[in-house]
Amino acid sequence: MSVLVLDGVTVSRGAGPVISDVSLRVAGGEVLALVGPNGAGKTSLIEAVSGVTPHSSGSILLDGDPIDRLSRVARARRGIVHIEQGRAVFPSLTVRENLSLTARTAGEIEAVLAQFPELEKRIDSPTALLSGGEQQMVVLARAFAAKPRVLLIDEMSLGLAPVVFLRLMPIVSSIAESGVAVLLVEQFTQLALGLAQEAVVVAGGRVSFQGAPQALQDDPALLHRAYLGG
Repeated sequence: MSVLVLDGVTVSRGAGPVISDVSLRVAGGEVLALVGPNGAGKTSLIEAVSGVTPHSSGSILLDGDPIDRLSRVARARRGIVHIEQGRAVFPSLTVRENLSLTARTAGEIEAVLAQFPELEKRIDSPTALLSGGEQQMVVLARAFAAKPRVLLIDEMSLGLAPVVFLRLMPIVSSIAESGVAVLLVEQFTQLALGLAQEAVVVAGGRVSFQGAPQALQDDPALLHRAYLGG
């Protein structure tokens, strides 16, 4: 199982850093919840991991090997799969055709559907006709079909009601349990903490808490201070 390590990562945009000196570790089989207020730099951090955004200092390692100099495509080939904000489906294509973008054979599609049985009944429907939750499920299924070693998920719940997001949480857990390291950026803090084995709170571009999610769940004042950068 793979291990992703960030050591002192800083990401700068324009006049200065938007994320400073962040260190974290997430291993295969685990979900790390990266939470914090809007504008804290969470998206910039995971974009630095996937290669969308360059980082200005620090190291990013996959299984002990630095990937800092690799392109986004090269990182993807190493198994880093990034689900960006928004439901990036191809609406005119059917669910099957969307899955075929990463699942190369019929057998691979069947394996994906075993993990996502709700999609089987919609397999030949254009994704434009699916609900928002179903479209997000297609995005997760397509990412799973790519056989990731590390899965970066940025605001999976964006535009979804909490009850719909609750349906997706077991899927993320199942992906992690298959041996994937999952780094989850999420606005529904309590739901994300309930899913994760490790929590990192980022406020003002810096880590304000790192540790067991249960500590934040049990102590709302601690979570509040972390969100304020204390």
